[in-house]
Amino acid sequence: MDLGIAGRTALVLAGGGGLGSAIARELAAEGARVAVAGRTEEKSAAVVDAIVAAGGTAWATPAWDLADLDAVEGRITEIESALGPIDILINNTGGPPPGSAAGHSAQVWQAQFTAMVLSVISITDRVLPGMTERGWGRIVTSTSSGAIVPIPHLGLSNTLRSSLLGWSKTLAGEVARHGVTVNVVVPGRIETERTAALDAAKAGREGITVEEVRAASTAAIPAGRYGTPREYGQAVAFLASEAASYITGSILRVDGGYIAAV
Repeated sequence: MDLGIAGRTALVLAGGGGLGSAIARELAAEGARVAVAGRTEEKSAAVVDAIVAAGGTAWATPAWDLADLDAVEGRITEIESALGPIDILINNTGGPPPGSAAGHSAQVWQAQFTAMVLSVISITDRVLPGMTERGWGRIVTSTSSGAIVPIPHLGLSNTLRSSLLGWSKTLAGEVARHGVTVNVVVPGRIETERTAALDAAKAGREGITVEEVRAASTAAIPAGRYGTPREYGQAVAFLASEAASYITGSILRVDGGYIAAV
């Protein structure tokens, strides 16, 4: 299927990681010009090199710590100079450390809120006026299954990512008439370094092996396996497409049936 985004400019946040890099590659494969942003410039550059080697167009931003809100204007201006106005924004951030919901200092909550929520809102607010003026835009925010069914020992993530659901739904109603769609994508158990780290942490807490953790998780997935980053990237690319122009304010689960809620 031609997704109708050839020549569009996309920005993928945390594009050097497992999910972000897969999203960037899928958008580029559809002909989008992709800006890959990340905290580690070397990882972003490696994704760009792979995209270019496959015949796509991509550009890596200088190292970008999303918690630095003062950097937003400069980074977006650099992207616009390199690739053009941003039509597709993929809001993807790293996850906070595991832990309980109780017992964190106000400083920890504030720092994680800035990195995971305020960064997304600030970047979206920067690119949204251009989208509405041009009458076309796609804003896709990647969260976590914990935003729907809280995951034990991920108190920070469950809380902060849940706030993005309400923000996204509200924003969708405000900008739909301008040709801009706003959606959320929720991953289940996807094969990434983050998932591997969480599995290892759970194994340590429970005194079992990582293989036992994976077996238990797999048994809870109706599809019977972890998903691949490419499968996730393809779902995000669809929501960013022309074909998805009548889908907004929605939450798409890419989870193999894992999330146990309607």
